[in-house]
Amino acid sequence: MQKTIKNAVSLSGAGLHTGQNTSVSFKPAQANQGVRFVRVDLPGKPSVKLESMAVVMDPLVTRCTALEANGVRILTVEHVLAALNGLGIDNLTIEISGPEVPGLDGSSLEFVRALESAGIEVLNTPRRYLKIHEPIVVANDKASIVMVPSNSLEVSYTLDYNHPFLRAQTVSFEVKEQTFVEDIAGARTFCLESEVPEIHARGLGRGATHHNTLVIANGGPLDNSFRFKDECARHKVLDIIGDLFLLGFFVHGKVYASKSGHALNRILISKIDQQQRNGVMSSKQRIFDINDIMKFLPHRYPFLFVDRIIEVERGKKGIGIKNVTINDGFFQGHFPTKPVMPGVLMVEAMAQTAGVIVLASGHHPGKVALFMAIEAVKFRKIVSPGDQLIMEIEIIRDRERTAQVKGVGKVGGEAVVEAEMLFSYTDAVYLKG
Repeated sequence: MQKTIKNAVSLSGAGLHTGQNTSVSFKPAQANQGVRFVRVDLPGKPSVKLESMAVVMDPLVTRCTALEANGVRILTVEHVLAALNGLGIDNLTIEISGPEVPGLDGSSLEFVRALESAGIEVLNTPRRYLKIHEPIVVANDKASIVMVPSNSLEVSYTLDYNHPFLRAQTVSFEVKEQTFVEDIAGARTFCLESEVPEIHARGLGRGATHHNTLVIANGGPLDNSFRFKDECARHKVLDIIGDLFLLGFFVHGKVYASKSGHALNRILISKIDQQQRNGVMSSKQRIFDINDIMKFLPHRYPFLFVDRIIEVERGKKGIGIKNVTINDGFFQGHFPTKPVMPGVLMVEAMAQTAGVIVLASGHHPGKVALFMAIEAVKFRKIVSPGDQLIMEIEIIRDRERTAQVKGVGKVGGEAVVEAEMLFSYTDAVYLKG
């Protein structure tokens, strides 16, 4: 059922980027109204409805998420939207006295506490969910987001900066109210100390302090301390939860994000919106999780290098994912001072992905696909912990005894490895001894 709040409640503070002091008042709303921001400081009190069409896609808007309608723009809405998403509030009027939502402590926690103090009211109207029907992939530079179907909202994030306090943080949550409140809402926004001059030069961060922003120096946060050891990765999850609510509805799907931020989140929102408008529902594709993969492949720890198959067009092509983490055993020796995924294992990951995709056609029951030959191998870039290796497989030909495929591995949309591979089909009992 849909929800709103029982009583009005207000908060005030400086905006993280404008530095302007503003107040926000949360007020109950009727079922199916959705969420509306009202600029009470402007003539006529213009409003901006929370919906995909209001999302500001301007690439110059960085380090925050903004809404705009009828010439009215509201900045830094992501933390309050995360609170609404996490608490399951569908309908709300948010009166705001300036151009930016107050930054408060840099997280969603104070918004959560205020809304909880107002009381949550359940409305006698069914809630509408947006469900991901087919995998969505967005990538930029070395950042990527993959979203696949799920019966709830799940977010997995890998953060990896070239910084001693921000190396290879990976977190994963199923976003339920208690989990959000206890494990995500309190994670604060952050930046590197080295980024501060550039942020200020662009006229941003005017309201940022060491209280509401974790400024990460070589020795850790300046004049502050972490609430969670992986607080920065958790804040990235918080941002995704907030940005997903830009659609104006609750989304069911599983997100695998690596090194992404608001810009890529907005592209994901656009693709989800387009998928919903098109009413996409394909019978050709199916998602294979790790349990499905192990039904096709004989490989097991520590030599299983594909985590999920996100797309299969039977007999034609498919896409698999390998999440590269510092916990992969081969990094202990390759190399201790500079972890780099061995090229031979990049090829192996593509081969395992191809094995699932060719066997998923159903034309070779009781068989396994074994390496027979490899050609035209090219290694274009290194792959490191924190990268998400997305492997695109094309079936060139599939015969009774052999299959030929072409594989391309990408990180952040850029090719890092490619090869042509030949497999032979062998009875699965051959590997059972």
